[in-house]
Amino acid sequence: MTDIDPALFTRDEAETRRRKSRGVKLFLRDIVLIFLAAILISVGIKAFLIRSFYIPSGSMMNTLQVNDRIIVNELVPNVVAVQRGDIVVFKDPGGWLQENPAVAQPGGVVGAFDWVLSVVGLSAPDSNDHLVKRVIGLPGDKVTCCNAFGQMSVNGIPLVEPYLTLGPGVTKVSATDFSVTVPKDSYWVMGDNRYNSRDSRYNTAGPTKGFVPKSDVVGRAFVISWPVSHWTFLDDYPRVFGGVDSGKK
Repeated sequence: MTDIDPALFTRDEAETRRRKSRGVKLFLRDIVLIFLAAILISVGIKAFLIRSFYIPSGSMMNTLQVNDRIIVNELVPNVVAVQRGDIVVFKDPGGWLQENPAVAQPGGVVGAFDWVLSVVGLSAPDSNDHLVKRVIGLPGDKVTCCNAFGQMSVNGIPLVEPYLTLGPGVTKVSATDFSVTVPKDSYWVMGDNRYNSRDSRYNTAGPTKGFVPKSDVVGRAFVISWPVSHWTFLDDYPRVFGGVDSGKK
């Protein structure tokens, strides 16, 4: 019987352990690469396609409730044009944000976790630095309020606005009468909770005269993502604004 050198077993065991160790390292490397790729893709999506925001005030009730989360299409308005009836998120044009109370940001582990989520677009720590309103007037539109029936008109066409929240017995859609013509590259925006929204009507003394510059628009909200019980796509109500272009001069 041929004797087997015990050193061979030692070398084989060492080689097996080395291969296993290398396999584990390759597995961990692949996991890290996949994770980094997912982060980069998520950051890219957040930067160029969609982003999450929460609703800090009641100015858009009952369409949007306080603390609802919405997903915003960031291709609007630079790639896809804003339409009348769109709900848009925009940066403060100057002095508007007094309607939104300051919200304390979480610290410690919770704050760090929230920051990670914000990187991939799943959290919105800067929501309180933005506003959410519905677009009523586009550049060149004449927006007036109110007619004898309490309605607002765009280019002389009265609007029937089913998305509004008005107080009991209130038929006039705005407590403030106004008549404006929207300038180039700007929008006239109003809240659905019409008597509790400091929107374009209440900011006419500001630097933009109440209009929202196109450059301040972050995107168009198209879905409520949280809570699950509020999940729905957000309508821009094209029938409300049907015929408005025909009255435009």
